[in-house]
Amino acid sequence: YSAVMFTGYAGIAYQYGVTSFVTWSLPIAIGIFIGAKLFAPRLNRLRSRLHVASPLEYLKNRYNIRTQQALAWSGLLLKIVDVGAKWAAIATLLSVFTGLSISQGILITGVVTGIYCTVGGLWADALTELGQFIIQLFAGLAMLFAVMSELDGFSTLWTVWDKLPDGHAEPTAGPYTVTFLLAFLFIKTFEYNGGMWNQAQRYMATDSAASATRSARLSAVLWFVWPLVLFFPMWCAPLLVDAEQPDASDSYALMTEQLL
Repeated sequence: YSAVMFTGYAGIAYQYGVTSFVTWSLPIAIGIFIGAKLFAPRLNRLRSRLHVASPLEYLKNRYNIRTQQALAWSGLLLKIVDVGAKWAAIATLLSVFTGLSISQGILITGVVTGIYCTVGGLWADALTELGQFIIQLFAGLAMLFAVMSELDGFSTLWTVWDKLPDGHAEPTAGPYTVTFLLAFLFIKTFEYNGGMWNQAQRYMATDSAASATRSARLSAVLWFVWPLVLFFPMWCAPLLVDAEQPDASDSYALMTEQLL
């Protein structure tokens, strides 16, 4: 997950509790699980039958270069917004940890990521994903154990709920309504099953349709399980820190400074 998990969604978890999981990672997990049957094997067969390496290459062969370019440029504009949000999230963490301004953090993050992605290409991106997973695995578990140690130990998992602010255990809260949940599920089902080119290419890169299905199912399980590990400390954060930002986006960073 990107740094947005530890800023934006940490703020939602701080303010609204369990709804941060129910209206974000849970629908993504469900959408990917649906796609494991409906989309992943089809995308893989698309590659093997038509000998294309990406969704955009398929569009060029199926239609024409103009169609490919139209989708590429429209997707690029959306990606700029997406990457910008991630840079801002990283800058928020840097601001808490180092005292840098948000603008300085965005500039540093943009320069560093721009250089290594340009020089290293997809290999650099793959190594970044691996490194991010390893760091997040140990850091996430460390934060979980630190929070439980600070509160009631292992029993915190079931004793903390009565101590949290009202509504923290509700599946939907605030602006995150059932309507929002259903709309998010609909969008993410298509986004994570080909709407995002990198997701489609992941399924296309597997050696068979069966492998693509297994990859999707594993991804769905991880989207369901791992966010619970990350979110639990965030749900407990109101008992441990006082967020300084209005949206509580600094709550996880403050908790990291205090406990780790």
